[in-house]
Parts: sequence; structure tokens; C-alpha cells
Amino acid sequence: MKLESALLAALHESEGIGWKSIHRIMMHGQLHEGMISYGVNDWRSCGLSVEQANKLSKRFPSSVEQLLERMSNAAGDSAGHSRGDVWKLTNRSKIRIITALDDQYPERLNSMSEPPWVIYSIGRAELLNQPGVAMVGTRMPTAYGRKMAGLLAEELTRYGLAVVSGMARGIDSAAHEAALTSGGATIAVLGAGIDVIYPAEHRSLYERIAESGLIVSEYPPGTKAHPGFFPRRNRIIAGLSLGTVVVEADARSGSLITADFALEAGRDVFSVPGQVTSPKSRGTLALIKQGAKMVTDVQDIIEEYDSWLPNRAPNTYNKERQAPHSSLPGMDSGLTNDERHVYHMLEQGPGSLDELLEGTQWDFGHLHSVLLSLIIKKQITQLPGAIYKII
Repeated sequence: MKLESALLAALHESEGIGWKSIHRIMMHGQLHEGMISYGVNDWRSCGLSVEQANKLSKRFPSSVEQLLERMSNAAGDSAGHSRGDVWKLTNRSKIRIITALDDQYPERLNSMSEPPWVIYSIGRAELLNQPGVAMVGTRMPTAYGRKMAGLLAEELTRYGLAVVSGMARGIDSAAHEAALTSGGATIAVLGAGIDVIYPAEHRSLYERIAESGLIVSEYPPGTKAHPGFFPRRNRIIAGLSLGTVVVEADARSGSLITADFALEAGRDVFSVPGQVTSPKSRGTLALIKQGAKMVTDVQDIIEEYDSWLPNRAPNTYNKERQAPHSSLPGMDSGLTNDERHVYHMLEQGPGSLDELLEGTQWDFGHLHSVLLSLIIKKQITQLPGAIYKII
């Protein structure tokens, strides 16, 4: 790590020094070795407060030294090991620090509002500069939303696009899982330190992404998750991506913040429509009304990025062959109108026989016949207790 990058990373990790404080320091002049011995007045001349200047004058020299030592140890620990071996080492030995001064820093982040001064990564850092599409949505999706996230993520990776999301519950995890299962690339942007797994039940997903994809965070190692971190995390999700797809979102979903960041950075916003009666569709339908491009098929996304698609194997985009195709589940599967009606009811979540009888107002015999037909067509399955759910 070059000295200027180490100085910037040490500032970033300094207590009480935020994005705007570093911006003032950077505007004051180029980072240089003499800053290590800056006194209070020197830091004050960079536009910092008395409290900030006092802290930096006392702690900055040791912060730089510790950071350089940390990175040196990480490089030594990783040398000569395969990726699989490195994964078995401590988290700290796998962390890569990339600053805004480095050549590896992704160019797309520079078009954002307040691009991160420092990003930490574990995994395939080259994915930072691979074209990708963000996929976000509610943490409590319907079966329909989860299925659409999986279908779109899988087919985006077939075109060689990385799937970018936040490793949250719901739509995020469904998109990551589908990308991994299809052998594609995926990037998880965390709202905590790079070595902090949140939510905790996503440990296996985190490890799989770290192994074959990329984990990214702007927060130093060990930083615990905090509600205020996630909106700022969303700007990086949008910034790394060519466009953002919102799959399912209620009217106050945090995924709408990601869409706002995408628009602010001049990126495309896509929205997957859902049932007008579903609370999970209020946000996505509102986006469509506001001008977001409606997505009913992966081609709705792909056609915007023809010039960005990779032109080499294994995920080569070939205009002469038939392109992968996905569409809204159940819409082209030969269902009758009654079967579609029941299918759409179950898109909102598993339902009991009594709930379906009440919702359809049909007699038992007719409903039973429709349910049996959907089971035979492998659209739904029956669970214990006469509960039905979409497959």
C-alpha cells in the first residue's frame, strides 16, 4: 500500500473524522508524509475542529503505523496460498483496502454523491469494475417476489452481469443465492464492518459470496451494524451498478432509497410490477408511475446495456442465438383463469384451505379441483394441515 493511500485509510478509520472532514483535508492539499507529525494547529489549518485536531495530533501517527503493519501482515499471511486456503485464515488476513487514490478504485463510484473514501473487500476485487445490476426489495417478500428475484438474477448472470445487493433478508438474499447457484458473479455491500456478518443467519451465504463473489463495505473491520449505516450502504449498491431493479417494496421500503441514489447518480431504475392489492407492490407500482421502467422480462433490462455486455466466454452475449428468457411466473404456463386466480392469491404467501375458500367464495368441490390441478401442474404444493404454497 502506498503511503498516500495509508494516510487516507488511517484518516477514514480515525474516531470523529467523517466524510466531510476528510473532504476538507483533501481540499487543503495533497496527502504527504509530513502529516504524520502534524500538530493541533496544522490540523486546525485543514479546517478541523479543536476536538478533532487534538485527537488526530495524538493518535494519527500510531494509526498510520498500525494500519501499515496490519496490511503487511495480511499480505504475508496470504502469500503462497490458494483462495480456498486463504479463506481458512483469519478475517483480517483476507481484507483488502482500496482507497479513492488507488487505480483499483471503481470508476463508477466517482459519479455518486459522497463516494466512499475507502472500501474494504473480501473476495474477487476485479468484480468492482465488472458491469453489474443492483437488485433490491423488501425483507419479507411474497413467493412471487422471491421467485422473480431468483429468475432475474439467474438470467442477468447468464449475460455476464454481476448481481449487486445488500445481503439482507428477503429479496437481497434471493438474488445473491440465484446468482451463486447459476455460477454467476455477485457483490454484497454490507451495512457493517467487512468482517461482521449481518444478519447472523446469513453466515453460509456470506462465506459463499466471499469464496466466489465479492463482499464490500466502507466501514472499518469490527464495526457493528447500525440502522443509520444501511441508507448510506444503499448509495454504494446503486453506485456500483449500471441500474437498479426494485423487485418488491412497500411504500416506505429502504429499497426506494437505493432507487433514489441510482437516479441521483444518473443510473437507470427498473421496477417489477405486482398485484395492485398487495402492500408489497405499493412501492414498485409508485416507481412505475414516476417513470421507472417496468420489468416483466429480463430483456427489459438487458436491452438497455447492449454495449456493456461481456463479449467473451463463458457468459458470452451472442445476438445470433436465442437469448435467455424469463417472464412473470404463472403467466405463460397454461393455467386456466381460476387457476391463475388461486395462484395469485398464494403469491402473497401460503394459505389454508379455509382462507382460500373465503377468498374465492367458491364451493369446496370446485376449489379442491383447482388446487389439485395446480399441484399436478407443479405450480403449488400442499403442506401438512391443508396449507398450500407456491413451489
